[in-house]
Amino acid sequence: MTIPNTADFGGGKVAARLPAGLYLVAVPIGNARDITLRALDILRSADVLVAEDTRSLRHLMDIHGVPLGERPLIAYHDHSGEKVRERLVAEITAGKAVGYASEAGTPMVSDPGFDLGRAVSEAGGTVVSAPGASAVITALTLAGLPTDRFLFAGFLPNASGARKKALDELVAVPATLVFYESPKRLAAMLADAADRLGDRPAAVCRELTKKFEEVRRGSLQELADVYAEHPPKGEIVVVVGKGDSEKISEIDIEQEVNRALETMSVRDAADYVSTRFGVKRRPVYQMAMRLTKEE
Repeated sequence: MTIPNTADFGGGKVAARLPAGLYLVAVPIGNARDITLRALDILRSADVLVAEDTRSLRHLMDIHGVPLGERPLIAYHDHSGEKVRERLVAEITAGKAVGYASEAGTPMVSDPGFDLGRAVSEAGGTVVSAPGASAVITALTLAGLPTDRFLFAGFLPNASGARKKALDELVAVPATLVFYESPKRLAAMLADAADRLGDRPAAVCRELTKKFEEVRRGSLQELADVYAEHPPKGEIVVVVGKGDSEKISEIDIEQEVNRALETMSVRDAADYVSTRFGVKRRPVYQMAMRLTKEE
């Protein structure tokens, strides 16, 4: 589907009517000026507006002089339920253009809009993305770590045990890792990451595009120590450099196997160490068997 071109706002003209569909509108993550002209077109022209946080969207529209008028503004978030989703799908089926904005950044990225987008697609409706600000991409551009390959891992589990297990699954990923994190859990998360991923280079990106934007770089353990002593505030993205399994020696693996065997079975130790270092499991299992017999 082709989105009709819109006239220059400087001339006071209004965008042409949008065809029926769901329009995913990326909104600023902090600085209100980080919005695209296309996003403003959609907010001005959609028949129905939907937001994860209706107050935030209203405020943004007020800043940019986009009137809501008589159009409905509907809240859609994790607690909205199936009835709201069915209503929105019905609006699109009836020929309406529905614009959806997340609270900040790009819809569908760690955002409740995923279920809505999928429901519209399954009903045969059109889903259109109006790209823009994203905390993930902004952090990657500032972190100073490789960006040729990266994995966005979202939020890690709150509990330390579950968090460590999730980190274990990422050890062998040959890419820069990106996480969202709460300021209250940041120090603990960094310490667990240093323990499970190794003391890799990392960057903590805080309050991106806002007045108190800060990017602090260092090793995972260095950053864990800093934030344990000085708890941060605000929205946080953690970027972690990829591991280098080529530098892992057999002695390193043997030492790690010995440590793992103190609390794990041979099988679990082999699983854990092979995953942590990104090496084949069978040689690690054989090493664990040998070390157990020697003891």
